[in-house]
Amino acid sequence: MEWWQAIILGVVEGVTEFLPVSSTGHLIIAADLMGLSEDETVKGAVDAYLIVIQAFALLAIVGLYFPRLLRMLRGLFGQDRDGLRLALHILLAFAPILVLGPLLHSRIMAHLFSPAPVLLALLLGGVWMIWIDRRRAKRGELDAGIELEQMTWKHALGIGLFQCVSMWPGTSRAMMTIVGGVMLGLKPARAAEFSFLLGLPTILGATVYAIGKDLLDAQESDAANMFEIIGVGSVVIGCVVTVISAALAVKWFVAYLGRSGLALFGWYRVGLCAVLGVLILTGLVQIA
Repeated sequence: MEWWQAIILGVVEGVTEFLPVSSTGHLIIAADLMGLSEDETVKGAVDAYLIVIQAFALLAIVGLYFPRLLRMLRGLFGQDRDGLRLALHILLAFAPILVLGPLLHSRIMAHLFSPAPVLLALLLGGVWMIWIDRRRAKRGELDAGIELEQMTWKHALGIGLFQCVSMWPGTSRAMMTIVGGVMLGLKPARAAEFSFLLGLPTILGATVYAIGKDLLDAQESDAANMFEIIGVGSVVIGCVVTVISAALAVKWFVAYLGRSGLALFGWYRVGLCAVLGVLILTGLVQIA
């Protein structure tokens, strides 16, 4: 992988990971248009690499929400009651995908990681957000809802179940947890914040699994691993760019939700579905 390809993928991942627009759809387009999916060996390494740079997007969340994370840590040591409640809610929301993820991962990749399911997920997600936004606007509830401190275990578990739906490629973990949180009564900005924090154990777990699997498969087959195929330099460049772009995207997104709704992202998903569909039909992009 060339350094400029690493930069492009880092920007795409950083900007789309925490926005409800499906990082999967964007990364599929970017990787294919740059010719990174033509060789099966390279494609496998790139797929693992894309999961690795997701973990570095988490550093942006750690930096931006460090005070909140510190309160959660203090809460675990009995020094902050609200911090403890939030930490327990994060763990409870993480539990469903921790159980279902390993059980369903191979089946999902075998049956849903193909053009029709990915496009359908993009389209339905977009329509869902547009509908939610119009419904809330009609009721004058665009910024209505509860704060994180007012959440109950039912809110946390509900968001965790919504997150499980995001295992369907093209759905977007951010979309399911943010829109799910809004439907369950959270303010949009607070639902986004909870989604970001929930991403810490979720994405980190997926990254550890992907790296471990890649290294183990390479060792068993006596083949090159991801770092050897892509190059350590390209991996480092992609990770740094991902952190910076993710931080900028998250700050903008939270500020936007404070004054506007989710419809913009719904329409964007519908447009992305159309673009990706045309690219697939013309053979410029492949999903396999």
